[in-house]
Amino acid sequence: MARVVSTELVDTGRLVDLTSELVAVATANPPGNERATSEVLRAALAPWAASWQEVEPSPGRLSLLARVPAQQPAPPGGHVPVLIVNAHTDVVPVVPDRWSRAPFEPTVVGDRLYGRGTADMKGGLAAAVRALATLEATGLARPCDIVFQFVADEERGGGLGTRALMDAGLLEADAALVPEPTGLAVCVAERGLLQGRLEVRGRPGHGSRPREGVSAVEHAARLVLAIHAADFGDREHPLLGRPTANVGTVHGGSAVNVVAEQASVGFDRRILPGVTREDAVAGLRAKLDAADLADVDFEMVVDDFGEGSEMSPDHPFAHLVRSSLGLVLGYEPPTIGMSFTTDARFIRNQGGTPAVVCGPGDIAQAHSIDEWVSIPQLVQATAAFATLYASFGPGWATNA
Repeated sequence: MARVVSTELVDTGRLVDLTSELVAVATANPPGNERATSEVLRAALAPWAASWQEVEPSPGRLSLLARVPAQQPAPPGGHVPVLIVNAHTDVVPVVPDRWSRAPFEPTVVGDRLYGRGTADMKGGLAAAVRALATLEATGLARPCDIVFQFVADEERGGGLGTRALMDAGLLEADAALVPEPTGLAVCVAERGLLQGRLEVRGRPGHGSRPREGVSAVEHAARLVLAIHAADFGDREHPLLGRPTANVGTVHGGSAVNVVAEQASVGFDRRILPGVTREDAVAGLRAKLDAADLADVDFEMVVDDFGEGSEMSPDHPFAHLVRSSLGLVLGYEPPTIGMSFTTDARFIRNQGGTPAVVCGPGDIAQAHSIDEWVSIPQLVQATAAFATLYASFGPGWATNA
């Protein structure tokens, strides 16, 4: 393990400035327009002779890759390890009138930086980039190649971002860091999801004679009661608990004086690692089949599926991240699982690369009104990432 990189070496002003510059680029998804962040990112990495690659499966939906080479060679017959840092540049949409300050005009109030994306996750991205300068201030050489993946579309499932990198074979490395907001806890597992709709068909009739028609809305209500927050008999996962099912939307009918001819029930089923799309659909159908709904005419439509993912909490890279953080924080952070999904699933599952999700910011701030990130935690993250970079040299797995 390299010596700890002190938080006193972090240039807090430039860290806040970089986060602010990224936040000021409005990349709400939809539409995304992540290409607009390119100039800021290229300027931020200009001192480190990065080699660049662009992946843009749709106009404007840019994932920008920057490879920063190691500053010391591998020993004879050795290998220079490669660390991926995967961070998304899109953010969720905002309703500006509900904010107390302009969401894309970052503002410092006390020890907080406010703005859309400060926590999720432009702050974590900025910390990972500024860790390069912080490590350089120690005089230590960086013994690894770092591949920054500034990706598009994470907030909408990653199809135009990390999934596109997966399809291009760009997710293989020795390990990966995904600096999503975890409060600097170390996340090694996350649930997957199955999202879609139950499209219900009824038979219209006059509203004054509701039993002469078949109400799709009434039948939709029975479907909701069958699956919302229901017990699917799932096993308990030590980090992820038992997965859930949420009914988030219900739409139906055409007028209050017409028996509803159609309705739609939107569901969000969270699943454990190892559950396939086919497994998840079959489990949902089994729950519905057991609910005495033979007279309900409906069709299941799947809109999105994302597999769960995990790595062992005892993996050497998880140990290395925890120890790097511990040196900076003065205590070893907890190991956690997430009830939601991140792009780490592509890296772990399809890329075959161990990936830890860990970054500054509270997940309670992600997607929230008046989103903010703690500036002291940004500084701690930057120092911890610099410590990690210094430690990720040849033989890192045996030294972790």
